[in-house]
Amino acid sequence: MAATMRRLYRQGLTTCSGGNISLRTGDNHLLITPSALDKGIINFRQIALMTLEGENLSPGLKPSIETDMHLKILKARPDVNAVVHAHPVSASLLTALNSGGLRTDLTAEARFLLGEPAFVPYALMGTTTLGDLAAASVKTGASALLLENHGVLCVGKTLLQAFDRMEVLEAAARMTLAASGNPGISVLTSERLSEIDGLH
Repeated sequence: MAATMRRLYRQGLTTCSGGNISLRTGDNHLLITPSALDKGIINFRQIALMTLEGENLSPGLKPSIETDMHLKILKARPDVNAVVHAHPVSASLLTALNSGGLRTDLTAEARFLLGEPAFVPYALMGTTTLGDLAAASVKTGASALLLENHGVLCVGKTLLQAFDRMEVLEAAARMTLAASGNPGISVLTSERLSEIDGLH
């Protein structure tokens, strides 16, 4: 958990105070990165343990402001064990443009790992409304969420899968912005997209 958070920071996918990660551990517990800590140098002693009901079992650590969102997503999707929320520049910019508009039809990798990202309407960070909206979006099967005027979120069966999706999401966002207005771009056809979707 701590190593993954530091990696997010090193990769420029979040700021020292931004972003959070959670990981399901057993039927009723999760690990989560807390608030008010430098994410670039976080260590394993600074990872909080909580119950899925929201009880903080690490009283010396302040729960993340987005704890409610993590809890609701994990409850909504039993197949999801990891949630990575961050603020990469290009993908975050897309959350403020054209209802997301992130393209996964430019490369097979983006389509395979991300599918069709869901756009989550704006809600104030740290609120129960944001948690409700995010949980409703992942219930549809989405693996990547674009949180309007906020940031992005990826889920996975493993922490590595969720992190991988976050990296690919940011790469896809950069490609989306670079391809904007370029009439010569070759995109994956509907047949090719269906073929990739069928690999799951």
